[in-house]
Amino acid sequence: MLLMMGEVLHLSVVAKNTHSAFWSFLAYHQTHVEYLGCSLHDLIQSSFSFLVGVALPFSISSRRARGQSAVVMTMHAGWRALLLVALGVFLRSIDQKQTNFSFTDTLCQIGLGYVWLFLLAFRPPRDQWIALAVILFGYWLAFALYPVPNPPLDYAKLGIPAAWLPAHPLTGFAAHWNKYGNASWAFDRWFLNLFPRKEPFVAGNFGSTTLSFIPTLGTMVLGLLAGGVIGSDRKPATKIRWFLIAGVATGIIGWGLGAAGICPVVKRIWTPTWTLYSGGWCFLLLALFYAATDVIHRRAWAFPLIVVGMNSIAAYCIAHVCVDFITKSLQTHLGEKTFRVFGSDYQALTLGASVLLVEWLILWWMHRRKLFLKI
Repeated sequence: MLLMMGEVLHLSVVAKNTHSAFWSFLAYHQTHVEYLGCSLHDLIQSSFSFLVGVALPFSISSRRARGQSAVVMTMHAGWRALLLVALGVFLRSIDQKQTNFSFTDTLCQIGLGYVWLFLLAFRPPRDQWIALAVILFGYWLAFALYPVPNPPLDYAKLGIPAAWLPAHPLTGFAAHWNKYGNASWAFDRWFLNLFPRKEPFVAGNFGSTTLSFIPTLGTMVLGLLAGGVIGSDRKPATKIRWFLIAGVATGIIGWGLGAAGICPVVKRIWTPTWTLYSGGWCFLLLALFYAATDVIHRRAWAFPLIVVGMNSIAAYCIAHVCVDFITKSLQTHLGEKTFRVFGSDYQALTLGASVLLVEWLILWWMHRRKLFLKI
């Protein structure tokens, strides 16, 4: 979540101003890849979805301890899912002239799959693995069976930048996963036009699709399996070994299937290989953080992350709603010159760091007063 909030640092602007390889490297990992592949920034949504699964067994255990029945918990899960979708649509509608019925926001994607995840949480790990396999294979099959557009799509008419075209569209069997020319996009061109719109929906959302919630559910199931391991009576070293093996295995399988042309690794449409590849990184990162905080017991360094992580919904909303207000307020009251203290090349970075600090201080204030926004 802190990485997402860090978008205000505008590292791409710094890289452009300085022509520095160092800042260019950081800028690359602060932006989403165009289509194929992965940057650190692309792992944010995967990690968020993964952690929803990790936390669910502990949430259920806590509610059971308070005497809640399965029926009550299921009703709460449904209500939580509805609120997540509604909040996602609301955030995507800010500064719009009418409600922007788009369901590709991270909160929408989690909400659309949350009830299914909740029901799977009551099943043994074997059933969860089977469900994961069914989800990923079924989603892959739907794309593989959907015919490749013939004649090929005219990407220029869809607003695709000319710079994107030399490496795209995908060819051969991988063409079934081309941007705007796949099964999930066919669904969106029908589904999203059921809602009131100023103009008919043809393309947009940066290539992301509503049905991506299905393989996103797969990412949450991986987290659910990880949460079960954390809550088990295994020894800490055994848990870490499990995470490492799972991370390497899923990552290699996802990358391998993509390299073989069976299913490209694309975060935008959340291909099954993306679920596996990004899930592998989530397992490895979980092993690292679990070892540092629960095995070695070195937690002081993580306090800034804890402040954000314990109020993730609030952090998400602040990042979407308050950034412009905070930015303009800082410029108004401190003046433009303040943010050129390191030179004009770094003005965007200095201003962005100031905005990020204000955002974190708001969350720290909420943390100290135990004000947590929960759904």
